[in-house]
Amino acid sequence: MPASVSHGPVFLGFPRSTGRAGVRNYLLALSINGLTSPAARRIAAGLPGCRLVATPYGRGQYGADKASHQQQMIGLARNPNVGAVLIIGADRESVDHIASAVAADGKPIESVALDDVHEDSLALSDRGLRAGARLSHAISRIRRQPIPASDLLIGIECGHSDATSGIVTNPLAGAVANRLVDLGGTAMFGETVEWLGAEHVLAARAANADVAEAIRHAVLRREQEVAASGTDLLGNNPGHENIRGGISSIEEKSLGAIAKGGTRSVQSVLALAEAPANPGLHLMDGPSFSPESLTGFAAAGAQIMLFTTGPGNSFCNGLAPTIKISAHPDTVRRLPEQIDFDASAVLMGAARLEDEAARAFDLLLDTASGSATWGEILDETAEVFTRLGGSH
Repeated sequence: MPASVSHGPVFLGFPRSTGRAGVRNYLLALSINGLTSPAARRIAAGLPGCRLVATPYGRGQYGADKASHQQQMIGLARNPNVGAVLIIGADRESVDHIASAVAADGKPIESVALDDVHEDSLALSDRGLRAGARLSHAISRIRRQPIPASDLLIGIECGHSDATSGIVTNPLAGAVANRLVDLGGTAMFGETVEWLGAEHVLAARAANADVAEAIRHAVLRREQEVAASGTDLLGNNPGHENIRGGISSIEEKSLGAIAKGGTRSVQSVLALAEAPANPGLHLMDGPSFSPESLTGFAAAGAQIMLFTTGPGNSFCNGLAPTIKISAHPDTVRRLPEQIDFDASAVLMGAARLEDEAARAFDLLLDTASGSATWGEILDETAEVFTRLGGSH
């Protein structure tokens, strides 16, 4: 772990010309159309260390769905962990639109389009490989430097929760969030449906009346959408694995879920993939399932994730290292190559939550400085885009 300096704890990160430092220094191959996904896979396979995000969508979308989809793509490309971006698409106009939105970050960008090579996907692969090699060569010169911990933006997630999540791991993640926020850093959590029944608790912590109303409105809107579909939340959320783990209702699950946000005031309610405008704790109005929620955080600029689980959940984000935390003794015994932080001593009464939170904060800084998570080592990673409607 990097040592503390006069201005507080630090991590070793990759400085960027604008915005937050990266905790990783990836070349991102971003395929913005389903048509170019096969070529993008060939390109990424030829560039060791390249991260591939290949959306199956990107054409035939309109309105709010199109705007949200593009915001997610642009946000992922602008994530601080991305040192350079290779944009791959079917037509030059779409490619240039995404490239111009990403260019504000000042990071190296190159782009290739099927239009440019007369629809020859093999020629596209060749151009992309050469462009990607140039970008990879350029970012290899960037070195880690000491960065204040206050520069961190973390996303906090829970998945396959059980009774141990609400009792130990979510409060532990919340204690880590408190430490970061108190240093001037930023934390966020989402899964709006999992505020249901606890929205009054979150609203009481709102920084002002507008934020409190935004919390209540976000929950009511999603509750009404679920009810209008004829879906009963019980058996769907909480899911069957939650119920087996001792969670009986969405309200009980929500009270445990919001504990992962700690106890500091809520500064804003963000739209999916929206970057926080100021430090502190923020909520993201987004889907309640982990893959989409994590992509929303990454597209909002999160450099690193804390992910709590009861019986285990192997999914990790593709761009932000994801620290898996469990307090279930059987889980940490069964999954030693998946759980990054064992909090079971708190559950068993052998350790204080505050002390384990300090240890988890040290792991956060250590991971931000380059230590790999199990999810990174095993490549249990992906990005999953949220859709708001069908294509036409």
